[in-house]
Amino acid sequence: MARTDLTLGELTARDHAFYGLVWASTTLTARVDRVLARAHDLPLSWFEVMLWLSVQAEPVAASDLGEKTLLSRSQVSRVVDALQARGLVERVPSRTDARSVRIGLTQAGRRAFAEADATRREALAEVFDDRLDEADIQALGRVWNKLKTPPPPGEPTCGSPSAP
Repeated sequence: MARTDLTLGELTARDHAFYGLVWASTTLTARVDRVLARAHDLPLSWFEVMLWLSVQAEPVAASDLGEKTLLSRSQVSRVVDALQARGLVERVPSRTDARSVRIGLTQAGRRAFAEADATRREALAEVFDDRLDEADIQALGRVWNKLKTPPPPGEPTCGSPSAP
């Protein structure tokens, strides 16, 4: 059976940029998830939680992880449970609130993260090292920073009724 070459037709530059972001996110996320699962039995959501924990000076609240990772509270809880069962994270009592706990990487977790991060970098080298030069990487950084920066107070956001 012959394959049909699907196209999106004529796109505006903004639409092309948006679909490019969607394609890049989907493609690169799938690549990293597949490689981490195969090499380390570590789903990308686990890696993402470990990434945030790896750069913190001290353990953090699960709610803070949820905000940064975009995982729901229950997803963060499940990921932390799984990581704790493997000895990669620990829950420690909060120093300021006796009712709550904070989450931090164990030494084994730091080693596992370092190994997994090396695998991630290797999996993405074909894209980031072989295809993009330093100017491209800097341009991407500027774009991501603009997209992540919240709008000034009073300016419509994507979810507000007055947004286009």
